[in-house]
Amino acid sequence: MRSRADGSGRRVALVACGALAQPAAAVVARRGWPVDVHPLPPLLHNSPHLIADEVRRLATELSASYDSVAVGYADCGTYGALDSVCEELGLRRLPGLHCYDLFAGESSLAERLDAEPGTYLLTDFLVRSFERTVVRELGLDRWPELRDDYFAHYTRVVWLAQEPDAELRTLAQRAADRIGLPLTVVPNGTGHLEQVLADILER
Repeated sequence: MRSRADGSGRRVALVACGALAQPAAAVVARRGWPVDVHPLPPLLHNSPHLIADEVRRLATELSASYDSVAVGYADCGTYGALDSVCEELGLRRLPGLHCYDLFAGESSLAERLDAEPGTYLLTDFLVRSFERTVVRELGLDRWPELRDDYFAHYTRVVWLAQEPDAELRTLAQRAADRIGLPLTVVPNGTGHLEQVLADILER
């Protein structure tokens, strides 16, 4: 995913979570930053212990052909391993514990989760890919009785919507129905994501 170059010819590589790559690329294109977005597979989130090494591998590879590299991930379940890689390679990453922070903001999301801890979160990416990334990955298509084991302690689904059009609303409702929980739609847009991307890409 490429953006427009500026007059200097200097370019930045953004090693991005696959679940963030499209909205990040849209922000990059709108701002005209000289940035190329290089996504890693979104299913790495199901194996977060692999994320740090994959970021190290791709960032090291890209550093040979870019002026600088940035990391389009929050911690995302690496428990500090990604920060160690960033420190080792001199990279900056996006703030927060997980992707949801990047859309809703850390403090706002923390307040929402404190108010109702049994909240299952969706983003536009997860709404679109729910059958593949959740249902199939958890085996619910083969063993639907596992639903209660996985979701017994959840009380609602909150969709942190970036672009809540009619199609996505239908898919979000279908995802909530799939796991038997009520749906709350919280329009977030990509304003916070744009802000934190600017912080690491404009420096």
